[in-house]
Amino acid sequence: MNIFITGGSGFLGGHLINGLRGEHRILALARSERSAAIIRERGAEPVSGALDTLSAEQLQDIDVIIHAAAHVEEWGPLADFEAANVTGTERLLEAARAAGVPRFVHISTNAVVVQNADQLGVDEDYSPSGRLPFHYATTKAAAERAVLAANSPELFTLALRPCFIWGPGDTTLLPAIAAMAEQGRFMWLDGGRKSVSTTHVDNLVHAVRLSLTQGRGGEAYFIADEDDLTLRAFVSGLAQTRGIALPETSVPGALVRPVAGIVESTWVALGIQRDPPVTRMAASLMSTAMTVRTDKARRELAWAPVVDRSAGLAAL
Repeated sequence: MNIFITGGSGFLGGHLINGLRGEHRILALARSERSAAIIRERGAEPVSGALDTLSAEQLQDIDVIIHAAAHVEEWGPLADFEAANVTGTERLLEAARAAGVPRFVHISTNAVVVQNADQLGVDEDYSPSGRLPFHYATTKAAAERAVLAANSPELFTLALRPCFIWGPGDTTLLPAIAAMAEQGRFMWLDGGRKSVSTTHVDNLVHAVRLSLTQGRGGEAYFIADEDDLTLRAFVSGLAQTRGIALPETSVPGALVRPVAGIVESTWVALGIQRDPPVTRMAASLMSTAMTVRTDKARRELAWAPVVDRSAGLAAL
């Protein structure tokens, strides 16, 4: 197959290229020469452009689009999230239809159904009753809706929803934990006792590989590791791979969540550009349980995890 990947210069994109290039021809969107160089080094062919400028001509003869690019930040202007996550996805869908691309695989997230409350055993039938708590969640949910609504006889679409992606080359989660610990800024919320589902990057790549030919159009699928665990066990396990012992300091999540909202509002009002010391997104994710069921992916994609936690941590 000819496969076109967005986000090919990122953490997940690199694993997608590496996992698929032996079986398929891989092309990847490159917004800069630096991104193009990374994509070439990874063994794929760079295609110069951006989500808002990509043309149908650049997608000629593509069999599958894997849309992994996203604006993944804890905070910032809503317009930035909408431009990348919503408008960018809609324009990519338009280009795919115009080029006659037959299949579109969207990398979504469990955040599309997240609430500021514990959620255990969530499956794909669950629909949040309240407003999503931060811009990333809101815009990724809108992007997923656009992708699933675009499913048609001409364009087969589906979405994969990973949780807390981790693994070799992680540029977000583990580096953030290490930086906070080294600067003496790390603390637990509610002792890290909340349960979470996680997704090793190789388990997600395996789901993507299966979704090239499997699944039902217009459907979303949760993808997660075999076992759930507490946030404390997960984060501590990652930190230990860097030789970092995290402190015991803990504060109540019920206190921090409203404070985070006040801090963000103050940062916006004062025009402060640097990241605030606490964000609504971090406070929510660190103080609420979120576990998901993967029955649907196992049944309709014939998927199952290929990397267990102990092996994944050993590889780090």
